[in-house]
Amino acid sequence: MNLATKAVVAAISAALTSGFAYAQGTAATVERGARQQQRIEQGLQSGQLTTKEAASLEKQETKVETMQKNALKDGTLTPAEQARLDKAQNKVSADIYNDKHNARVGNPNSASSKRMRVDVQRNANQQARIAQGAASGQLTNQEVAGLERGQSHVTAREAHAGADGRVGPVEQANIQTAENRKSARIYDKKHNAVTK
Repeated sequence: MNLATKAVVAAISAALTSGFAYAQGTAATVERGARQQQRIEQGLQSGQLTTKEAASLEKQETKVETMQKNALKDGTLTPAEQARLDKAQNKVSADIYNDKHNARVGNPNSASSKRMRVDVQRNANQQARIAQGAASGQLTNQEVAGLERGQSHVTAREAHAGADGRVGPVEQANIQTAENRKSARIYDKKHNAVTK
């Protein structure tokens, strides 16, 4: 292979790799959100997190999901956008750790904790479904952006519901209704004719 041919092959390879990296970046950032949701749920289950602490962490997750939506709405995830998302997710991760290891103890058997735990776990599951769709090509970045917008609204409801340290049955019912709508939307977007 001559030098010009090598340069063309390298350029094509770089273009293909960068497209793959963008797709992987999208899936990875959404998957990280799902893992952080799982850590919050686990903290509620173990009593390491109070309902109020979980609500505060959900408020931070809302901001990250909004950042994801904004970064992906044009269909690309640039290195600068990925760096900002990584920084925001690192902050949430550190706050989850700190809240789980402070002196406050939650009651995992309380009705509020159980309600919050169910809502957070469902949120984690939906984030994982979005990440899987991004990784498999079933979801475009624009579709991920729209789904993350919806997830941020649900996460904000969870944060608001638990802000006073208590999640009531009516609040949970409202959250579950919103989660049902978002679940159906994820299904529809993953099964439409639009792919990467």
